[in-house]
Order: sequence, then structure tokens, then C-alpha cells
Amino acid sequence: MGLKNILSCIFLLYGLSCLPQDVEDYVRTFPEKITARIGLTNTSNSFELTDIETGQILDVVPNDKTYLGLSLLFRSIEVDLGYAPNFFSENRDNKGSKLFTLNFRMFLGQWMQTLDFYNQKGFFASIENENIPLPELGTLKIGGSTSYIFNKRFSFRAVGFQNEWQKKSAGSFIPSFTFYYTRFRLEETDSQSNDHSYDIAVGPGYYYNLVIGRHFLIGAGGTLGVGANFTRSEGETTSSALYQVVLRTAIGYNSEHFFMGINLNAQVLDHNDEATARLADFISFGEFYLGYRFNAPKKWVQKADDFNKKYGLD
Repeated sequence: MGLKNILSCIFLLYGLSCLPQDVEDYVRTFPEKITARIGLTNTSNSFELTDIETGQILDVVPNDKTYLGLSLLFRSIEVDLGYAPNFFSENRDNKGSKLFTLNFRMFLGQWMQTLDFYNQKGFFASIENENIPLPELGTLKIGGSTSYIFNKRFSFRAVGFQNEWQKKSAGSFIPSFTFYYTRFRLEETDSQSNDHSYDIAVGPGYYYNLVIGRHFLIGAGGTLGVGANFTRSEGETTSSALYQVVLRTAIGYNSEHFFMGINLNAQVLDHNDEATARLADFISFGEFYLGYRFNAPKKWVQKADDFNKKYGLD
């Protein structure tokens, strides 16, 4: 069989797998329910700087925190509260450090938009097993990705919001466009320096939800992207190639009312500037959650249906 025929078969099989038939058999939605969710979350943005000439690696790690979070979700409206208790050992050493994060995901049809916000102050520089405190170093990161989910039978909400239930195994090709802005600020006794970094990447991705015994789910997938980085420092702008790797995995239990699970996400943005140094930007997210769905007031459901009908969102 020639290469042309092989490619034709691949695209034919892929096209058949993405047909929107019997979507209801694969995904259960909950438009009539309110979802309550409590989670234990740890998320941070760290960096790795490699000297090209010597090969020496400097890890710049934030003095991060572990949060207890509570969220309430109805349709596309979500309210979140977070608290960092001192009985977690990693939270006891955060004197003088600051961490504020927001992670948001929105769906519009088969489009998915993620938004990330990280405001951090207080890092440790780790080199040759020695930790050096950097209390005056701070970073601000804003950005996210725009993705398109080709297969309607695959539910990203089942491993993100948990306002859907993946009832049969399915996967989807999900290409993404990613943009991040990062500001590095170092405050010293009589001066302050700011560097600004812009990351742009685009690439394909594939994710799969494996349903075991109807109620248990294992989700996994990744995205590989390429693009460019632009960094402005001391009035000069430099550019370099950018390589992106995103890995996601999830393990969960889902039912009509109760659900629980673990989400792990990691993203690497590698700036390949061979002339001076190589910077790898790591974004990590880990979460354990428990949740319950209960019926929303009928007036809420009716008003939401009327709103969706009026603005063509059904």
C-alpha cells in the first residue's frame, strides 16, 4: 500500500471518529444542577537557566503555597474561594513571600479558552545543591491558550470543570495557540530592574478519556508547539526560538451526583537562545478534589434557558 493510500485511510478513520452522532451516549451534561467542589491545589511558575558555555544550571523556584479551594458552578458561572492554611509544612516558610494565582477555563461551542494569572514574589535559587533566598525577586505572568476540540464526543469539561460526565471512552485532536507575557522584577535597596518576556506558540495536541466500568476515568494527553520568544531587557529586545510541551493527566470517579479525582498539568516553554543562555519556563498545577451536584432552583434553570435562547447559545 502506497503512502498516499495510507494517509487516506488515516484521515478517513479520523474523520469517522469525529462524527457528532450519538453525542448524548458519550457525554452527560448537567444544565439543571449546581456543582459544589472542594479541592487541595498546588500551582506555581518556576524557571531553569542554563549557561550555554559552562552547562551550569540555575533553578529559580518560588516559595509557593498549598491552597484549600471551594467552588460553586452553575452553567458557565463559577465562584471560587481559596485559603492557604498554616498546617501545611510548605506554607510555614512563606514569610515575606507572596503568591496570587487565577486559572480560568471557558467553553464556547467546541472552542476552549484558558487564562492564567501568576503574581509571585519570593524565590529560591538552587545551584549545586545550595539554596540561595531571593526575597526581592518577583514575577508576573498573564496569558493562556485558545484551542479547538474537534470531536464532540470527547469532554474536556469532564476532567476540568466536572460539569460533564464522560460515559464512553473518546479522544480528540485539539490544536492550540498559546500566548504568555512575563515580567521579571528585582527590587534592590536603591534600584529596581524589570525584564519583559513574550511567548507565542502554536501546535497540535491530542487528548483521550478512557472510561473504565462507566464511572472511572483516566484522561491523558499532550500538546507540542513551536513559536518565538521576545525579551526586552535594559532597553534592548532579543528574539529566540520557542519550544512548548504541555502534558495533562487525570484520574477520576464520576456519577450523577458525587465525583472526585486528581488533575496534574505541566507546561514547559523552552527559550532556545544559544548565543548566551537557555531559559526554561515551567508552569505546574496539581489538584485533588471532591464534589457533589444538586438540583438548581427551577427559576434559575428557566432564566438560564431563556438567556441562552435569546442570545443563540443553545
